[in-house]
Amino acid sequence: MGIREGMKQQHASDTPLVKLSDTGLALEDRDQDIRGRKVIDRDSKEIGHISSLFIDEDERKVRMLEIRAGGFLGIGDRHFLLPVDAITKVAKGEVHVNETLGRIVQSPVYAPALVEELIPQKHWEPFYGYYGLSPYWGDGYLYPTVPMSTEETVLHDHSQSVTD
Repeated sequence: MGIREGMKQQHASDTPLVKLSDTGLALEDRDQDIRGRKVIDRDSKEIGHISSLFIDEDERKVRMLEIRAGGFLGIGDRHFLLPVDAITKVAKGEVHVNETLGRIVQSPVYAPALVEELIPQKHWEPFYGYYGLSPYWGDGYLYPTVPMSTEETVLHDHSQSVTD
């Protein structure tokens, strides 16, 4: 999930993450935009849907998913954060993650209305630690490769050939 406008190799641990929708940036390939897709846990249970993508503006990479679940017409819904590293597969209309619904529900609290600027080590570290994932600002971190389903790959390849 690369983002247009190039990338830098080094990353400062104090760079704030921002919602992609709050920037002037766009994903390189619209077929890779996973916002709105259902999130499916490793037991094939639906968790909710991806409502936002948090990006690192310096490196132009998606770092965190905001998952919205439950509620009715926005009342009583909950928001959860999950590092992009937890994605195991992207399929048509779905994003599969290597966590369970129960584990995600018990994750550290995220209240989007109370958060203005999110500094990685202050706000993101609890999520990486909770899920047992290495934070992207750590030494030796490698950005995950997200496998797409055959259907998604065909769609992706088709969109590439249409625009070329």
